[in-house]
Amino acid sequence: MKKALTVILAVLFVFLMTDAASAKSYPGKKVLYIDSYHQGYGWSDGIEKGVKQGLEGTGVELKVFRMDTKRNTSDEFLKQAAQKAKAEIEAFKPDVVITADDNAAKAVIVPFYKDSSLPFVFCGLNWDASRYGFPTKNITGMVEIAPVKELLEHLKPYAKGNRLGVLGPDVETNRTEAAAYKKTLGLQFEEYFCKDVADFKKGFLELQGKVDMILIDSDGGLYNNAAEELKAFFLSNTKVPTGTCYDFMTPYAFMGFTKLAEEQGMWSAGAALKILDGTAPSAIPVAKNKEGSLIINTKIGKAIGAQIPFAMLQSAAQVIE
Repeated sequence: MKKALTVILAVLFVFLMTDAASAKSYPGKKVLYIDSYHQGYGWSDGIEKGVKQGLEGTGVELKVFRMDTKRNTSDEFLKQAAQKAKAEIEAFKPDVVITADDNAAKAVIVPFYKDSSLPFVFCGLNWDASRYGFPTKNITGMVEIAPVKELLEHLKPYAKGNRLGVLGPDVETNRTEAAAYKKTLGLQFEEYFCKDVADFKKGFLELQGKVDMILIDSDGGLYNNAAEELKAFFLSNTKVPTGTCYDFMTPYAFMGFTKLAEEQGMWSAGAALKILDGTAPSAIPVAKNKEGSLIINTKIGKAIGAQIPFAMLQSAAQVIE
């Protein structure tokens, strides 16, 4: 498949660049990876996989710390998780810290390590890192840009109009994403932020009565226990074209044009190795993710009566049948 080959080659290029940067060994060097969320959340797992691939064979000792703030959303829990992360840094004494997503940035880096001597590489910050005052002399990273426009271009031929809806759990990341769709991309849409699985279903049904397409945002792994229930629900109840920018959400959507979490992790590992080589974080420009992957769910496509061209199926990186 041409598209799949393009994606594979692009990811391979990132890997080879990282591998080239890590041709020498770094015995005794340590990297701490702080995950804002939890194991089992697809996006976080993908970043961690990329970090591990990027550091594999380098001799770097990697340690993972998970804050688990997606499933525990109170301010008090975030403060406690940040203190535990700080204690882990002080005990492990890493040479570089890699962080994923917003909570590690705002609750760990900003209050304790901004403009310090300890190098940090962030990733998974949606759209813009300047809200945290990044980059600084000791901080660089990769921001996360959702390929929404590309996704909508794939959905529009199957929609009856241009009215757009956005659906997702009521968490900070999803609200940040929605604000960026409006501010950065100039999109207008109906939005529904849900509080639980039942509300997720309710919001989906309500939006379908108001819009021509629905963008399904990340569930943050919060609804993993209801995955089979939700697959059946979306298959039975989808009436308009739906899409997502997250590969782990494609069982619920007609199409996905998805970000590659591994790209974030591998870039971060490569940046960490450059820092270990003596490059200052301030000399490493903040990057944006570039790669995307087309995924087509033919089950839902059939349910809405979509006639999918064979050429598109051939070009997809994955077809869910």
